[in-house]
Amino acid sequence: MIYIHIPFCVRKCNYCAFNSKVSNAEEIADYVDALISEIKSNPYNLQPKTLYFGGGTPTILKINQLEKILSQFKIDGAAEITIEANPGTVDENYLKNLREIGFNRISLGVQSFNDNLLKILGRIHDSKTALETIQTAKKFFDNVSIDLMYGLPNQKLCDVQKSVEIAVAQDIQHISIYGLEIEDGTNFGKLYAAGKLNLPDDDSMYDFITEELPRAGFRRYEISNFAKKNFESRHNLGYWTGKKYLGFGAGAHSYNGKIRSSNICDVATYIKKIRSGESVSILEEIVSPKAAMEEFCFLGLRTAEGLSVETFYKNFGKNIFEIYGAVIEKNLKLGLLENSNGRIFLTPHGMKFGNVVFADFLL
Repeated sequence: MIYIHIPFCVRKCNYCAFNSKVSNAEEIADYVDALISEIKSNPYNLQPKTLYFGGGTPTILKINQLEKILSQFKIDGAAEITIEANPGTVDENYLKNLREIGFNRISLGVQSFNDNLLKILGRIHDSKTALETIQTAKKFFDNVSIDLMYGLPNQKLCDVQKSVEIAVAQDIQHISIYGLEIEDGTNFGKLYAAGKLNLPDDDSMYDFITEELPRAGFRRYEISNFAKKNFESRHNLGYWTGKKYLGFGAGAHSYNGKIRSSNICDVATYIKKIRSGESVSILEEIVSPKAAMEEFCFLGLRTAEGLSVETFYKNFGKNIFEIYGAVIEKNLKLGLLENSNGRIFLTPHGMKFGNVVFADFLL
């Protein structure tokens, strides 16, 4: 599993707290060179089963820049190669070229099909552009995902219902849903602190989405993710099932099974250090057995399959009920967990209150 971070956007959205910035062609070119240098300096044999370009907006790069990055890896035909894209940054020729250079999965940041809400979010596209981009992407990609958001300022339940209806009608393979989170340092964070953000009660929105998408043939395989059969994101499933991963680029994270590290977030510093041959890693954490158990539970419970009792024992040499027996029993009684066929997983009700359950698994 390999993640590539592209920290550039045409415009910073009002809700976004990701490591991204508005930049210019010169800095982007310098970043691509630094990124390739970081990849080349890595001692591992880079033959990823999944490769994911996230951001930011990876499609702000030119096709030849993306191709240069891809060429650093040994990729076989079975690998899942995903790129995030924003409607408004791609046209038919660009999408065609993405497929030709090796990407086989695309994730489009649609967020809503309501133009007023898109303006409030600070998106650069409108609903017409989003629909055109989806249909054009389908010409070249058999695996198309879109993101939708709920709980947005001034959003009504009927807005969510309409966006879900439109999304389902596009005949795509995957939908990710995200409730708006107000983050410090964002435009929404400032407005919220000033009492100027009109946020709805999003319970009914969540309930509608999580009931409607399965009815439309999208299986909920993770708390926020729904897919047609065999179109689950293999890359993200890797994170949730505790697989090792490498991250390249400013702010990217890596985990080798024992040590977690992250790169410098600031783009200029990242480029400077790469050029001078310095390390760009700013954090190394040795994951303790206790933390590893907690993460195994948090991440596994995010998925529909939940935790494997047998795998817990194989990983940690302990019976999960010796460590978490009281916690599991409590949440079983509350109807938040279910224990069946050697697996412990969230009920539909538990999915809604996942963070409450996760907190109980802190040792």
